[in-house]
Amino acid sequence: MAKSRRLVEDFIFRDDGQQTTVSIPLNSIVLPSEELRYYIDPEEVAKIVATARKNGILAPLLVRPIPGSDKHEIVAGAKRYRAAHILKLVEVPVVVKQLSDEEALEIALIENFARSGLTDLEEADGVLRLLSMKLNLPVASVSMLLHRIQNQLRGKLATNNVIGEDVIFVVQEVLASLGNIKLDSFISNRLPLLNLPSDILEVLRSGKLEASKAKAISRVTNEEKRKELLSVAVANKLSLNEIKQKIKEWRQQSEPDLASIPESSSLQQRADETFRRLKKAKVWDDPKKKTRIEKLLAQLDALMKID
Repeated sequence: MAKSRRLVEDFIFRDDGQQTTVSIPLNSIVLPSEELRYYIDPEEVAKIVATARKNGILAPLLVRPIPGSDKHEIVAGAKRYRAAHILKLVEVPVVVKQLSDEEALEIALIENFARSGLTDLEEADGVLRLLSMKLNLPVASVSMLLHRIQNQLRGKLATNNVIGEDVIFVVQEVLASLGNIKLDSFISNRLPLLNLPSDILEVLRSGKLEASKAKAISRVTNEEKRKELLSVAVANKLSLNEIKQKIKEWRQQSEPDLASIPESSSLQQRADETFRRLKKAKVWDDPKKKTRIEKLLAQLDALMKID
């Protein structure tokens, strides 16, 4: 952690000969209009309060002047700022640095990535916002651009639709600066979160649900059942395994058991039902089960060829 902090400080103050800490009135500091974090755990702030009550705020906040105002905006140190308000401090130590919107966002991201301070959804939103600024594109367009870059790097993009090397360099540089994020991993594990149903996104942003649980719940196609599971998961703080178990139970209830099909049913009906369930089953990802299915299909194929 100490090493990460030094690396972040080296980046933040790379153009300065030496950082200077000063004290300024707390009421002259404001939070950004759009914070990186949707939710800050009160317990995290309470820990800072407990320490600061005894020793004061030791680590200075990083702030930037707001043009045309006597106020300063927080770039790094939002939890310390909240703790200072709880303690009713008059002044707090800060480092003042002239920063553009793009530079402020980049520093905030790097600082949070260095200490794993963001959720998966916050990381996705933050990276897209930064790339949006650097590439001068709407945030919605950045997601599509990343998919196109991925296809181009895999050799799957048409030659008449090639993305410039300068654009690819900016994207790769940003991802590298935030802890050497891999493009494929970001596209596979972060971007899909932004397409979750709105009710799940709302709960995710409130800090009441982890990304892995949100993804599992989103796979429930029945909207009524999905909303019910979301409510139960949040209210009872269900684990991921408990959520998956509930989904499994619901699916078993909604699908007729082969044993429940009357014996009078034709073999064709039983075959239809078996193949319908087989298509929905998760056996396709299991190499051993997949091999057994291949053998069974081969036997059926051979049987149908017999006169």
